Amino acid sequence: MNKSTPAIREPWNKGKLVGQKTPLRLKDIWAIRVRLQLAEKIRDLALFELAIDSKLRACDLISLRVRDVAHGDHVSSRAVVMQRKTKRPVQFEITEQTRNALETWIIRAKLRNDDYLFPSRLSRLDHLSTRQYARIVKNWVTSIGLDPSSYGTHTLRRTKASLIYRRTKNLRAVQLLLGHTKIESTVRYLGIEVDDALEMAEQTEV
Repeated sequence: MNKSTPAIREPWNKGKLVGQKTPLRLKDIWAIRVRLQLAEKIRDLALFELAIDSKLRACDLISLRVRDVAHGDHVSSRAVVMQRKTKRPVQFEITEQTRNALETWIIRAKLRNDDYLFPSRLSRLDHLSTRQYARIVKNWVTSIGLDPSSYGTHTLRRTKASLIYRRTKNLRAVQLLLGHTKIESTVRYLGIEVDDALEMAEQTEV
């Protein structure tokens, strides 16, 4: 009696780019920002600006309530959020550009203090899902001609952290901003060992 050959299962990541997602460059940030402004996508602009500033994980970003960043219509210059993953608080700055975008969105959407900052369009009682947020990010990067397989929600989390590290080389500061408990996590997250080695190699002529 012949035994049937077991079906060969393809790996879940076949044909997909896995690993860390690429942070945006300054020109990419401005390209997305301008497109959202021109299209008058008020919610998306507020979401994009806050994602860059806050450096929060997707699950923490989408579950923010108005009271986490604002008092009434007035958005604060700093905020503190309890991270879902680590159960530790993390503080972040909210730049003037982001404050303006958020204030416009809060007023336009008529959001109250206890409302989710980015409510789902399917139900005002719930916030954007991580899947919806990922889809929005994909649309952003695709709109400026970037390969969506190389970018994701973690792109927004990594972007400002990577820029800060590049300018300051201050790992401890970036660790605090990302809310990492161990500095080794920050090193791995930024991929700085590989990047710095490549940068030094590029600057070395032989």
